[in-house]
Amino acid sequence: MNSADTLQRFSFDNTDIRGEVAHLNASFRDVMKRHQYPAMIAIELGELMAATALLSANLKFAGRLTLQVRLPGNVSLLQAETSEKGELRAIARYDDSVAVEELSFDNGQMVITIEPEEGQRYQGITAIEGGNIAKAMEEYFEQSEQLASRFWLECDGENAAGFMLQKMPAMESSDVDAWDRLTHLASTLKQEELLQLNNDVLLHRLYHEEEIRVYEPSDLKFFCTCSKPRLATALMQLGYDELDTMLQESSKIEVNCEFCQQHYSFDRAQVDELFPQRNPH
Repeated sequence: MNSADTLQRFSFDNTDIRGEVAHLNASFRDVMKRHQYPAMIAIELGELMAATALLSANLKFAGRLTLQVRLPGNVSLLQAETSEKGELRAIARYDDSVAVEELSFDNGQMVITIEPEEGQRYQGITAIEGGNIAKAMEEYFEQSEQLASRFWLECDGENAAGFMLQKMPAMESSDVDAWDRLTHLASTLKQEELLQLNNDVLLHRLYHEEEIRVYEPSDLKFFCTCSKPRLATALMQLGYDELDTMLQESSKIEVNCEFCQQHYSFDRAQVDELFPQRNPH
């Protein structure tokens, strides 16, 4: 039995290397049951969710981390988000009139956005030359953060999991061969091992000859941040005149959250409440 819906950190004594392992089972399926994505898109989105979960360990403050893969083909966007509490959601945008037979990462972009509730927003963008999400993540950290990183991401359409090793800067290490050795061992991971084994068994199988330190896991879960007040704020950006026109065409403004498919509606009285300084005609 795997370590369901958790994120767990580990490190190696006498080295400057740390790692994370994430499992997304119910949280991945909670996203998938809200969308009828083609199998290939679902698998790629699962890998992106796993990558996002791995990065959530870096959120030391209240806020959100968003990971986007922007592509020029008929699948234009894969996006996953997490909070510092491991609350995940994800979405894909694609042309459903075209059969999705393959997904190319050529000439795409990897975009990482960190939005603290208090403080300055950060965004990093890296060109994707090809490969897959794991390769794009490695290139991002190499180019934007100057951190040697390796990612192993898997999804079988039911469960998703991720494994990351990262070499931290400005730390003394007495084990100069550690990076090559530890990444080589991780490269022997099979899909079924990463998806199905619990972390204790997985880490022992890989690193039973290493001095490894394993930390308490944290929970991961699906959670959508949408709410009627949030959508009301978004509608206000359109302005009263635009909303008034929409209400003349229909008695209510209907809105669906694209992440969780929750339905919201606003009638004229509710729209008027958003603009208390205006006296509608």
